[in-house]
Amino acid sequence: MNDEREALIRRAFRLEYLTLAWMIVEAAVAIGSGVRSGSVSVLAFGIDSLVELASAAVLIWRLTVELRHGQRFAEPAERMASRIAGTLLLGLAAYVVVSAGWKLWTRSNESFAWSGLAVTALAIPLMYMLARRKIVVAEALGSRAMRADAMEAVTCGWLSVVVLCGLLLKLVTGVWWADAAASLGVVWFLVKEGREAWSDEACACH
Repeated sequence: MNDEREALIRRAFRLEYLTLAWMIVEAAVAIGSGVRSGSVSVLAFGIDSLVELASAAVLIWRLTVELRHGQRFAEPAERMASRIAGTLLLGLAAYVVVSAGWKLWTRSNESFAWSGLAVTALAIPLMYMLARRKIVVAEALGSRAMRADAMEAVTCGWLSVVVLCGLLLKLVTGVWWADAAASLGVVWFLVKEGREAWSDEACACH
């Protein structure tokens, strides 16, 4: 391995460690806030953060293997891990649909998630920054795995926007269906991310 590629891999490590640190905070705050307030959209956002946390950990392992053994060594395990993450995301999407449907049917009115509002607002610029930098590194490395991880950051950013809009609608208008509507908006992103994780192009690294 040449020095330039090794430097790119170490840059990728720094981005993934930053992702890990943020996802731990994001998951803890969003899940806690979602449970306390009864907000399906915030809870789903937090659970999605756990999946992204696992994805970042797998990519860190993948990069470590490349440094030690070459870039093709860990592809089968990486592909399996990506598909497991995809299955979890699709399962989460199904959970959100059922929960949101129940809230709409019963006209449930949850309390407001202030900490959920804060964490989603912070996630938007951070995910934008991470996604841009990961895409640059992925292109330089020729790594589809790194690019797929960058696309997860993009998805997380848009997911943050949807949840934030639902929370702001709830705050400003007080309408009971705001969280359920935002939850259904989250489903599209979960399904998209899950399908991409299942595809060979999203998880193969060449």
